[in-house]
Amino acid sequence: MDASFYTILALKLTLVPALITVASFVGIRWGPVASGWLISLPLTSGPVLFFLAIEQGTTFASTASEGVILGLASITAFALAYVWLALRDQANPWFYPMLLGWGAFFLATFLLDGVSVPYAVAFAGVVVFLVLAVRVLPKPKAVPSGQAVDATEIVVRAVAATTLVLFITGASTILGPYLSGLLTPFPVYVSVLAASTYRIHGATSAVQLVRGTTLGLFTPAVFCLIVGTTIVGLGIGASFGLAIVVSLPIHGFILRYLN
Repeated sequence: MDASFYTILALKLTLVPALITVASFVGIRWGPVASGWLISLPLTSGPVLFFLAIEQGTTFASTASEGVILGLASITAFALAYVWLALRDQANPWFYPMLLGWGAFFLATFLLDGVSVPYAVAFAGVVVFLVLAVRVLPKPKAVPSGQAVDATEIVVRAVAATTLVLFITGASTILGPYLSGLLTPFPVYVSVLAASTYRIHGATSAVQLVRGTTLGLFTPAVFCLIVGTTIVGLGIGASFGLAIVVSLPIHGFILRYLN
């Protein structure tokens, strides 16, 4: 293996845990809604697309970006299923709504696999679905901010996120660019956070977190649209730079809406 392989592996093992750790500490300060908003940033899809572009080429990453955009519909389906069951019977164990949410995610992924539409159609369809989901999702009574979380949980989050990035990028040659993209938005962060929040603070806090994540999904949609449509022409650095510059202000505007 050449030196570039080890360089890319080192980036995966350091960049992803660092991003998740920072997001976790910031989320702790402002509570479950803000925590959900933070983890909706493209903290998985961004690194995955970046590494795919380096390892597999810009055309591969462009195709994967379209899959990621459509995959956001799957994570929205997860959110709708999770919230429905979590609020329907709050006496359920914490893993019941999680399992239903995962089932909704994989069902949506199965239905979307093989669907090929232009970027504009994929983006518009996902945005419409997100708008409808945000309107349907209930807005439970606010819960106190600053809820505690121990260091072990933060380590679990970082390990889970890193594992996902390693799996998606490592299996990309088998899965292909499109399915890799569809699976990239798998709700690993929100699953870990929602499970611990439900277990410690109850269903209402977990629903607040999932709702914050859903509202924030407009940001990765814009990010992936820009990367997917510009990376072949502009190159990796310029494309990702442009996506960051455009999508971060959008995420800030969403935070104002949450408040």
